[in-house]
Amino acid sequence: MKTQNYKPVIKVVLAAVLLVFAFQASFAGAFEKKDTLNILTFQGKVIDKSTKKPVVFASVYLDGTSLGTVTNSDGEFILKIPINTRSNKVGVTYLGYKNLLVPLKELDANENVIALEPSPIPIEEVIIRTGDPLDLIMGALKNVKNNYPGNSEQQVGFYRETIKQNRNYIEVAEAVLDVYKSSYSDAFDYDRVKIYKGRKNQDVKKMDTILFKFQGGPKTSFLLDMVKTPGNLLSPDMLQYYDFKLAGIVKINDKENYVIEFDQKDNIDFPLYQGKVYLDVKSLAFTSADFRFSEKGIELAGSELVRKKPVSMKLDVENANYLVNYREMNGKWYLNHVRSELVFKCKWDKKLFSSTYVTMFEMAVTDRDTANVSKFKFKEAAKMSDVFADQVNYFADKNFWGEYNYIKPDESIETAIERLNKKLKLRND
Repeated sequence: MKTQNYKPVIKVVLAAVLLVFAFQASFAGAFEKKDTLNILTFQGKVIDKSTKKPVVFASVYLDGTSLGTVTNSDGEFILKIPINTRSNKVGVTYLGYKNLLVPLKELDANENVIALEPSPIPIEEVIIRTGDPLDLIMGALKNVKNNYPGNSEQQVGFYRETIKQNRNYIEVAEAVLDVYKSSYSDAFDYDRVKIYKGRKNQDVKKMDTILFKFQGGPKTSFLLDMVKTPGNLLSPDMLQYYDFKLAGIVKINDKENYVIEFDQKDNIDFPLYQGKVYLDVKSLAFTSADFRFSEKGIELAGSELVRKKPVSMKLDVENANYLVNYREMNGKWYLNHVRSELVFKCKWDKKLFSSTYVTMFEMAVTDRDTANVSKFKFKEAAKMSDVFADQVNYFADKNFWGEYNYIKPDESIETAIERLNKKLKLRND
């Protein structure tokens, strides 16, 4: 028997929000770097000034430009900028923190530590509707039909997913999506997603010893719409398993938002979440959420997430972070952007080495239309069993991607969308 042909498949499911992952891991080489002398690279970490904990999914950008990136599950970032840039400052922002501008001359190439200062607005009694944060959550759930679209939509989305082994990319893929977005008032109508154009990066080393596939793809990104699909996070029957705390008020896009912190209660024998949910003060709409597996239950997350793995491999979930953002237009709130990042540590029995795998997917809605809505057939829609990276070759179109045939995995999704802006307009064909 030739051991090099053995490629066990690891399958992972995030049942709480019905996300399904399947993985192919390998002991692959480094992602092929294409930096030149015309590029400056800055690496660092963003932390909370008070707690010293990493700030996950913070925006790090070159001030005055569209160049930027997002911190990972450890608060780390890599920012690449042109050497001849006219800007001389790097901006760092995150909900609930004061914006920060750092002069480039104060940054080193590596090991930068940037501390953000929390900036909650003092709670005024006149604003508070109730002293119980759970009452605010329940009020927000009751107002969903008032705060979110009552009609279905046709949408265009931009989707990206990556897999890294340690610090090396072993897979990068992205696509433009066609989306049938169902009404928030109809619990029996479901979102449907299909790939319009897709591609993946070929500049990665081939996988050899373990298959590590990412299953679910674009379908899973819309299941992170916690208002439409509350799952184990916001379902009314699950709220009893959480502790809630009203942590203050922050401004998001010039609108005041309640900040409600939550964590699973003690002595719960299955993994749930901890994080923050943001509610618009005036309408009680859910505007944003950032959450992760609770430290109280993360040791149990492996049994919840992993469907299949080699018997001789130990797999631990080290981090599982999620971000969901909504955008307000004409008095209604719409899903705008989601991001997920999972970190796994894999170790074979009786082996000294271990590998860390990071899977990330991100989706942003780039256009929407209520006049030309097409509910395409179910058989055309993406399935939870689909492996996106294996499918994109069937949707490849060099003419569509034009000169941007090289995918930059560290590029922010906002920058990628700006490059493709003219081609991401809603299509009526």
